[in-house]
Amino acid sequence: MRRSTRRALFQLALFFGALFFILFLNRSQPTNQIFAWNKIRYRTPSATLPEAQGICPGLSELSKPALVVARVTTDGDTKWLDGLSDIYHRCIYTADAPADATSVHLQVPANRGHEAMAYLTFLIDNYENIPAAGAVFVHGSRFAWHNDALDYDNAALLAALNVSSALAPFGYHNLRCDWSLSTCPSSYTPQGSLEISTQALLAPYDTHAVSDAALPRALADLFGDEVKLGRTNAVRSQCCAQFVVSRDSIWQHSREEYVALRQWLLDSKGAPRDDRVAGRILSYVWQILFIKRQPDAQGHSSGGMDLEKLNANACPRADQCYCRLYGRCNLKGCTSPGSCPGQYVLPPKLKVENPQ
Repeated sequence: MRRSTRRALFQLALFFGALFFILFLNRSQPTNQIFAWNKIRYRTPSATLPEAQGICPGLSELSKPALVVARVTTDGDTKWLDGLSDIYHRCIYTADAPADATSVHLQVPANRGHEAMAYLTFLIDNYENIPAAGAVFVHGSRFAWHNDALDYDNAALLAALNVSSALAPFGYHNLRCDWSLSTCPSSYTPQGSLEISTQALLAPYDTHAVSDAALPRALADLFGDEVKLGRTNAVRSQCCAQFVVSRDSIWQHSREEYVALRQWLLDSKGAPRDDRVAGRILSYVWQILFIKRQPDAQGHSSGGMDLEKLNANACPRADQCYCRLYGRCNLKGCTSPGSCPGQYVLPPKLKVENPQ
């Protein structure tokens, strides 16, 4: 056999070998796969845990939900929250507040993980006193592109929010209805795919790709390695970590589990060091934690989570969401599951570094 023929055959074999390897990595996996995401199993190497700095006064015996606000000083004045005091019991956390008694707002152990640190500190320090009406978790700025209204005003949205209706289906609901810049559309590339991994490697400045590529490993670190997120398993999620959750859904997990999750953020060997990446990973975790686990055929609470059902519950149709949360019902022209004309538009020339 000629040398050129052998070379051609060898190159052909390499090509088909690489092709089959890529196809193997991206082989389809069942959409109804069950994941053991029912309990946070992370174990911290730290010998000491942060002291309680986030006890929200007056929570016990409340008839109204808590409004947990995660802010930094650059978010500006908090007076916009005053008009909501008849509806909510406000618990305001300032992540970059001075670590002493002079701060007028509640404190967190570290300015880490964006809003997640304040949310987890509230859950840990007030675990026994979660109001029966539940809690609403929001960012500290009044106007933001992701607030689901044409004027992006979160004060008006929170005033209109029907908390009991929002909690009725699954005990948890994201405050956004429009699917813009979410991972809800079926066209969104699965987080563990070869495409996302390659993009994260070639463009380490792309925090979307880097956080998505890191998600499978992070979920395994948090919940255990029993079932890993596959390359074709996508976690669908609304952006942008503002949501309402019932007390029962919070109590699906022990206080120690929330401590473990916060330690994952704080530990040097825990969450990714890039705060944008760590925060975006946790934006996928809230729905996993809080959406009520459905009973199995025998009526028992399942030990695992059906990814297909989880995704469907996390991404309801926009028209159903607007009606359930804000009383905007019988909307016209909602031909797409992810949008309703006239309800929300992305700001012109929007540049979003970390939408989730």
